[in-house]
This record gives sequence, C-alpha cells and structure tokens, in this order.
Amino acid sequence: MAFSVMEGTPPPPSLVNIFKELQSDLGIDFPKTGNLVPWANRGVLLLNTVLTVRKNQPMSHNKKGWEIFTDSVISHLNEREQPIVFLLWGRPAQSKIPLITNKNHCILTAPHPSPLSASGGFFGCRHFSKTNEFLVSHGISPIDWKL
Repeated sequence: MAFSVMEGTPPPPSLVNIFKELQSDLGIDFPKTGNLVPWANRGVLLLNTVLTVRKNQPMSHNKKGWEIFTDSVISHLNEREQPIVFLLWGRPAQSKIPLITNKNHCILTAPHPSPLSASGGFFGCRHFSKTNEFLVSHGISPIDWKL
C-alpha cells in the first residue's frame, strides 16, 4: 500500500501531508500511526506506478517493468461495473488517465503530496470528502478515513 509504514515508524513527509489534507478536509484528528492497512480493509488501494525504488532514490526503478503490472491492475479495476474513485496524485499517476475509460468511475487529480509539490494544489483538493460524496451519490457507503 503506497505511503503506508509499519507500526511505530514515523510517517514520511508525503504521508504527513496526506494527513494534513485529511484533517483540513474532514476534520479528522491527525492519526497516531502511518500504517494504512485499516484503509485497505475498507476498500482503499493506494498504488504507486512503480512499486520498488533504491533507498532515497525516487523513481529509480522506473521503466523496469512495474508499469506493465500496475497498468494491468488499473485496467482490471476499470472493467468493474461498481463505481470506483481513482485519486491520481502526481504526474506519473495522472499518466494513467487513458486507462480509465469506464464512465461509472470518477477520476480526481491533484499534485503529489510530496513537500515539493503539495502546496501547488494537493492541499485543498478535498479528495477525501469528494470521494465519499461520489460513493454516496452512487448508493455506496462512504469510507471511514479514521485510522
């Protein structure tokens, strides 16, 4: 699960920014953990376009084959009839928009939550409340974003 860390590990800066937006958007207290498994258990999948990197070298495994796998995952999800919200944070994620053709789904885009880009539109994007609004409007229970 992208951004998630083991219990007891301090959240990395991008996850801190996700939590800041969550707090600003829904008023949810800053979580005590960076472990996002509870979100996964509620149906949330946070997926990077590239699943591994060399330590401290973002995108170092770009063009090593992960894109084939993640494109396949996205294409498979796109085939589902049940509405899905795709939160595409950052340019690599947004490059996947052509794979999401099913009109039942919702695509929300924003800059990556990295400290280098979050102030350029990630903060204030309100993707957590927009996700729940979309789900409820399609008769689906909202996501409980509390950790």
